[in-house]
Amino acid sequence: MNLQLALDFLTDLSKHNNKAWMDDNKKRYLEAKSQVIELVSEVIKKSIIFSPGLSGIDPKKTLFRINRDIRFSKNKDPYKTNFGASIVEGGKKSGNPGFYLHLMSGNSFVGGGVYQPSSEMLQKVRQEIDYNGKDLLAIIENKDFQKIYSEPYGEDRLKTAPKGYPKDHEHIELLQLKHYVFMRNATDKEVTSNDFVNKIVESFQALHPFNQFLSRALD
Repeated sequence: MNLQLALDFLTDLSKHNNKAWMDDNKKRYLEAKSQVIELVSEVIKKSIIFSPGLSGIDPKKTLFRINRDIRFSKNKDPYKTNFGASIVEGGKKSGNPGFYLHLMSGNSFVGGGVYQPSSEMLQKVRQEIDYNGKDLLAIIENKDFQKIYSEPYGEDRLKTAPKGYPKDHEHIELLQLKHYVFMRNATDKEVTSNDFVNKIVESFQALHPFNQFLSRALD
């Protein structure tokens, strides 16, 4: 599967981000979207082997809307310049740990975990780290995991210990996170290669034990 059509559409959209252009190029948009849905469908089929909970997920429902919510944004561009798909047991609004695919010319990536967890969820994950942090380290320090992922997503990381935990906690760097997410970048060459589906599945499989740890914490 070659996603060049989708990337070309997104590149052009970034240069002409307005309703008139989108209306004139609706056919291209629908073709690109269809291509991404086909990609997600193939990824789900292959990922069910190690993550059976993904069985039955509708690939169409994993995609986020391309329309931007501009009500509270200084950026009034009406459209996103990427395709995003959240492949999660229970659906993308469930809050469950899952996988994510982001396609954007020059800035594609794959990964997953839990992004922007609620305060209650965050407390549960931190408690699990407090109790069983060595289990988490065994996962993220595994050589197969580190072949694909490096540091966790660190945006908004706390500068000190979260409430209730000592500053010298042995897992302080993990406790300071506000999102429990890992990502790996994918070049345009990778995205348009015939092996991209397998690369995504390989990345998701490496991340699966991390998601299982999070699921245990949130259970």
